[in-house]
Amino acid sequence: MQLSREMPSRVDDLELKIRTGSPSVHLARDEFRERFRAQFLDPAFDAVATELAAIEEVAWDGYTNHRKSPRTRKAGDEFADPSYELSVEWLAARDAIHAAQRLHERPGPARMLVIIGSSRSDQTCPGEVSKTFRLATEASDELRTAGCHVDLLDLSNLTSEYGRRIYPCKGCVSTAMPLCHWPCSCYPNHALGQTLDWMNEIYPLWVAAHGIAILTPVYWHQSPSPLKLMLDRLVCADGGNPDPTTTQGKNPAKAKALELAGWNYPRHLSGRVFSVIVHGDTAGAEASRRALHDTLSEMDLEPAGPKGELDRYIGYYGPYATSHDELDRTPELVTEVRNAMRVLAERTAQLRGSIPRVGCEIVDPRPK
Repeated sequence: MQLSREMPSRVDDLELKIRTGSPSVHLARDEFRERFRAQFLDPAFDAVATELAAIEEVAWDGYTNHRKSPRTRKAGDEFADPSYELSVEWLAARDAIHAAQRLHERPGPARMLVIIGSSRSDQTCPGEVSKTFRLATEASDELRTAGCHVDLLDLSNLTSEYGRRIYPCKGCVSTAMPLCHWPCSCYPNHALGQTLDWMNEIYPLWVAAHGIAILTPVYWHQSPSPLKLMLDRLVCADGGNPDPTTTQGKNPAKAKALELAGWNYPRHLSGRVFSVIVHGDTAGAEASRRALHDTLSEMDLEPAGPKGELDRYIGYYGPYATSHDELDRTPELVTEVRNAMRVLAERTAQLRGSIPRVGCEIVDPRPK
């Protein structure tokens, strides 16, 4: 099917069509039971089979009645529609972000968020710590030496810690930017069992930070899946709607109309400084670093500068089994990482002081 290239001459002439047609994903009762019970295959649960059956019945009722947010309260006077029922979980996430912003604005040592992008951990199947963890430890030490407060976010906890989850972005922004709420309101979705979303704890870490350091390996020429999941879910920080009542929750027609009436694409993380350090074994380090740099720059974060970013290879000609030994034999790489953190700390101090951002008065003709 060929899509029409004809466009209305004026925004007022646009017909707001909501395109649908995906096949149904609704589960029959037996299939729901099978998926629900698959969480409890341990024979130890046999002793509470009656209780599990009762819990399953409640879960089925929530599923069939689409109880995404079972606990709500009226939005209140801070919102466009004070009477709209908002999820108390979303409101708690919003409060945490506001508290983090106040922390960000408070005088004192620079707050640095050091992110470990690796999935690997000695606390689960690999049985060995990642090289990224080792480099992040060096980076954190250097930042503390520079007088910074450091928050460490280890994304490998997704693979090793009970109940840690980051759900995928649903792409609401591609329907209309105002449909993407800040913070994300897609999760938790209790009807679908999509709970314990880690992003509600991660958003405040980004907001509170003055500087961000991402250290990551390359997985198949790209970022590891935990890092990619987190970055995708940060789309709401780049133009996201802080008032879900303006779209009556997830009403696509209202969101489209709101965007076409004029949307200002608020940059909720604007001005924070970033550094990116990528290491690989054979290929992809430079491309991955560039992609991460471009992503953060598009979100209006400030690059620390060329000396604040690295892409390097560890054990290029050696086996995986000796890659940690290769890192031991390359102290120069650790020095480069520490130097990058010094640059990050210096650039952050400059922007928190009297030196303005380059191009801060420029009006972007394409804000989205």
